[in-house]
Amino acid sequence: MLKQRVITAVVLLAILLPALFHSSIAPFAGFTLLLIVAAGWEWARLNGCGPTVARLLGLGLGAVLLLLWLVGGLAHDWRPLWLAVGGLWLALAAVMLWRGVAGWGRWPAPLRLWLGLFLLACAWLALVQARLQSLSFLLSVLLLVWVADIAAYAGGKTLGRRKLAPSISPGKSWEGAVSGLLGVLLLASGWLWADAAGWGDGHSLYARLASHGWLVALPALLGLTAMSVAGDLVESLVKRSAGVKDSSQLLPGHGGVLDRVDALVPVLPLAMMLSTF
Repeated sequence: MLKQRVITAVVLLAILLPALFHSSIAPFAGFTLLLIVAAGWEWARLNGCGPTVARLLGLGLGAVLLLLWLVGGLAHDWRPLWLAVGGLWLALAAVMLWRGVAGWGRWPAPLRLWLGLFLLACAWLALVQARLQSLSFLLSVLLLVWVADIAAYAGGKTLGRRKLAPSISPGKSWEGAVSGLLGVLLLASGWLWADAAGWGDGHSLYARLASHGWLVALPALLGLTAMSVAGDLVESLVKRSAGVKDSSQLLPGHGGVLDRVDALVPVLPLAMMLSTF
């Protein structure tokens, strides 16, 4: 399993990193669009669609986003969308986690399916627009999610006693969640220190939040960290409702695409919302 995980990670990084650092947005947008097609296919399967319908929905999602790209939608000002999707995510996460696994199955099937596809589309658009803003901005958002996850795992393993959501994800603890937040605060402080020392370009998410003062920055970082946890829990809830462990086996050793990006799906539009208002 470990060997598979390492090989898959190396292959993905070998494709992603050159695309991420390329001067044109096209390689990055194209590669991540393929990932969203796969995520759309996985989401359709998790919500009861058969193999053919799931593939068509995944490809359809990709076709719509490709058309948006070709007509210049990536450069459009989507601030009203980020505000709406950010608010939707806050409400959706609260309702889904409150109602639990059983509650998800009582939602109308078409609503579950199309809402998820819409949110995946918004996550891809936010991802690409974050890269268009600057590489520093996108990396600061990605690292927030990754550091929160790593710190939460380490803190949970070491200190975890009180379960965060035992019926959804028994491995998560309140101690791990607090550790994740502390990790994000250390990351933000270190990034701002690097900016002040002249090592950064001042375009990170942390610099933009700090420009409004810490009374704004601290709640924003707390909210983004909480939503990264919520994104993970929401996907776990959906998988439990569907009776599966992983969203698919597309990524050997890692599960599916949704298993890798679940925390990013809510955080990306929220980060865009916070950075553009």
